[in-house]
Amino acid sequence: MLNRPHRAANFLHLLACFLLIISRSAFGVEPEVIVGIEKSGEAFIVDATIKVQVPMRKAWEVLTDFDNMTGILSNLASSKIVRRNGNTLVVDQEGTAHYGIFSYSFASEREIRLEPMKRIFARQISGNAKRFESELELSQSGLVTLIRYRAEVVPDSGIGRTFGGTFIQHEVEEQFTTMVAEMKRRSAP
Repeated sequence: MLNRPHRAANFLHLLACFLLIISRSAFGVEPEVIVGIEKSGEAFIVDATIKVQVPMRKAWEVLTDFDNMTGILSNLASSKIVRRNGNTLVVDQEGTAHYGIFSYSFASEREIRLEPMKRIFARQISGNAKRFESELELSQSGLVTLIRYRAEVVPDSGIGRTFGGTFIQHEVEEQFTTMVAEMKRRSAP
């Protein structure tokens, strides 16, 4: 049984947590990265919304900085544009994803089609997934850049099949959270 000082401390801790939750709602503070996953056959459908208070140009610069992406995403060992034809790029990336005690090496070659400052389409040409396609769309509302991301992923790895949606959701959340931090860093005065 807890003595009186411990009960008081626990009560104050619970009260502080409750007030933090209420204040975040009252002041309109929302998570910057929200990711949802849905299973459709063998595919996982990713829907993500990212809201970040940076100029859209800075968000675009980070999202398309493929040659420097290893400095942004810690799970990448290499990232480079291997071909460019106007607004169509071919990007090679290799790295290691971590999920709890598990790690998984990956490689991908993707065709990236850019609609500058509006959309990024990506399609896997080769790599560890059976299929990967995504569309990312940017818009600006006042000082906030809104990023909507949708992807269809059919995993081809043991960890992807075993943990499926949970693993994919973790990876997407981690990558966008890291990119948001880089957007803010680049936008700082």
